[in-house]
Amino acid sequence: MKYFLTSLLALTLFISCNSDKETNQEPQKTDYTVENEKEITDYIAKNNLTAKRTDSGLYYVINEPGTGAQPTSTSTVTVAYKGYYSSGKVFDQSTAQGLTFGLNQVIKGWTEGIPYFKVGGSGILLVPSHLGYGPYDYSGIPGGSVLIFDVKLLAVK
Repeated sequence: MKYFLTSLLALTLFISCNSDKETNQEPQKTDYTVENEKEITDYIAKNNLTAKRTDSGLYYVINEPGTGAQPTSTSTVTVAYKGYYSSGKVFDQSTAQGLTFGLNQVIKGWTEGIPYFKVGGSGILLVPSHLGYGPYDYSGIPGGSVLIFDVKLLAVK
């Protein structure tokens, strides 16, 4: 019984000490707009890209516009892609056959950006975090990350 009470006291002190540390920490940053904009524009300049910016903050580059069907934000598409950070580190990649999904089931940057291409088209989407995964870590992608995608639109349904 004495061991139980000692353990309970130690646990209570540990929890209250941890709580104090947590309340003294700086709040997690949630707005990366300024940093993301600079990171994207620096990347564009460094890589000599001709990119267009949308009102939402998405940047896109059309290397090949394509000649086939053009999707809408609710279309089902097949896209071959490579996703990476501005450092060049790849975080995701499809096969050459691509992946098929609804554009209303993916990050906002894709829902907005893929419809700029027609089937057969290819280019780059430069996605600020508010159009990606926001300020939160997601499947190994750090919160606040700019995501860059090389994309090729293979099919629209």
